[in-house]
Order: sequence, then structure tokens, then C-alpha cells
Amino acid sequence: MSAKKVQIGMKPTNKAISPSADAWVETRKNSDEPEAMKRLTIDVPASLHRMIKSSCAMRGTKIADEVRELLLKKYGNQ
Repeated sequence: MSAKKVQIGMKPTNKAISPSADAWVETRKNSDEPEAMKRLTIDVPASLHRMIKSSCAMRGTKIADEVRELLLKKYGNQ
């Protein structure tokens, strides 16, 4: 039975990071980050919840997405 041989890679070097990389990190814009979300809890009658849930299930959507869309239609352009 032979022993398993493992190749060990080269030692990492202490190369300095290029100045252009540092400049990019310092000047980049964080516009890609989405707006922070806040939780909204509401009480609805059981019958309304059943209607919303079954309707969303048939369309393959989430209740939160549907409610969010309705709220944006009403309050999004203010």
C-alpha cells in the first residue's frame, strides 16, 4: 500500500494592492443596495385572508408581494 502524496502550493507573496483598486473601493457608489425594509403587521378577517391566500396560490405569487404592490399603487407616488 502506497502513501498518498499531496502537493503543497507556493507561498503567498506580500504584493501590494494596486492603487487603482483602493481608489475604486473608496469612490464607488452604494446605489446597488436596496432600500431598508420595515415590517408591517395588520389584522384582517379570516374570510379575507382565505380569499387573498387562495388567489395568490392560484397565481403563484406571495401575499406580501401582492399587498406591497397595492400599497405602492396607493402611496408610492407621493
